[in-house]
Amino acid sequence: MNFDIDKLKEMGFNMIRKHIKVEPARYYYHCDKAGMLLWQDMPSGDLGNHWEPRPGVLGKATDKDRSPESEAYYRKEWDVIINSLYNFPSIVVWTPFNEAWGQFKTAEITKWTMRKDPSRLVNSASGGNFYPVGDIVDLHNYPDPAMPRPDIFGHDRAVVLGEFGGLGLPVEGHTWQTDKNWGYQSFKNSSELLKRYSGMMSRLEELVKLGLSAAVYTQTTDVEGEVNGFMTYDRKVIKMPVDSVRQLHDKLYAF
Repeated sequence: MNFDIDKLKEMGFNMIRKHIKVEPARYYYHCDKAGMLLWQDMPSGDLGNHWEPRPGVLGKATDKDRSPESEAYYRKEWDVIINSLYNFPSIVVWTPFNEAWGQFKTAEITKWTMRKDPSRLVNSASGGNFYPVGDIVDLHNYPDPAMPRPDIFGHDRAVVLGEFGGLGLPVEGHTWQTDKNWGYQSFKNSSELLKRYSGMMSRLEELVKLGLSAAVYTQTTDVEGEVNGFMTYDRKVIKMPVDSVRQLHDKLYAF
């Protein structure tokens, strides 16, 4: 865990989105010490409601009609997660829902989260099924960077790109499975991958000037059949030179 955090910092990242997962306390403790910021998601559950992410953050989605038991478990577990992680200063954002997965009573849950912890930002619905509540409006777009229109959504909220990228490079001998590995766009070697990634960072520079406040690349490491990590699943290979990646990221902090 420490290796992942430290390596991302070496690459020039200043924030990690802990996507629909809660880590052991020592993970957050190391982020505290390393000065790494965190967005913390609530793990998704009770899936099944329809979700079509285009044309953007509004999308076409329905709230999940959860049973009373399911709703009670969500509320209980989200309360416990916030209570258990509250004292880790590295956490700067709570995310109750992702891409409408099990999303329900969005305004009520978001307002409850904001009352529970008024010291942090709340990203009500990362990736879409957006309601005018919370501190952030969050678009997911693959593979290229994009952003919600600030003139529509950004008057009183931070405008962010909660997921993008997903550039795939399978490294022989370091994959979880021998075939059916995938990324949102696939490459044959590190040079091709770095060239494409460099173009994405140039596009992010343009979006920052237009008001984009944050962007989250997918992802730190390969995860089973997803080979879109900066590192292989076993952490043995870093797919692009660390110094080259950091130089690209350093430009984003100049604005």
